Amino acid sequence: MLEKTYFHSPIGCIEITGSDELGISAVHKVDTSPCPAELTTSPVLAACVQQLEEYFHGRRRAFDLPLDWGGAPDFYKAVWKELLAIPYGQTRSYQSIAEKLGDINAVRAVGQANGRNPIAIIVPCHRCIAKNGDLQGYFYGLEVKRRLLELENPMSFARQGDLFGGEG
Repeated sequence: MLEKTYFHSPIGCIEITGSDELGISAVHKVDTSPCPAELTTSPVLAACVQQLEEYFHGRRRAFDLPLDWGGAPDFYKAVWKELLAIPYGQTRSYQSIAEKLGDINAVRAVGQANGRNPIAIIVPCHRCIAKNGDLQGYFYGLEVKRRLLELENPMSFARQGDLFGGEG
């Protein structure tokens, strides 16, 4: 049986869905204010909340949780597995993922799979960018994508001036 819990993060309220039997099936930002203060009895959901808290406080670089992608298409699962292979603080282009999957023409399909990623942050679709380095397409907006990338690698993704106390 699927259960839900919530986590108040720096990017907003995050709803976590999953089960102890199958793992985490969804992590997504919800427009709820205030964020519900639900506590879970599920060990896997509690572990997810703890690991997200550690991530947002800079104490976790990789997640160690069972993931449940249910009946997602095999191509999407292959893309999501490639996203999981992107190291913390680094990015990959949509094109490089398409190439790794053996089809250079699948760039748009990789973008679609990113957009349908049900397990945000943990499956780091925010680490996927355009081949020219531009931030593109994130279902919570480019501002949230930038904040996540800045959290992981402030020297590469900080806004101009932020590194100098807001001057610039």
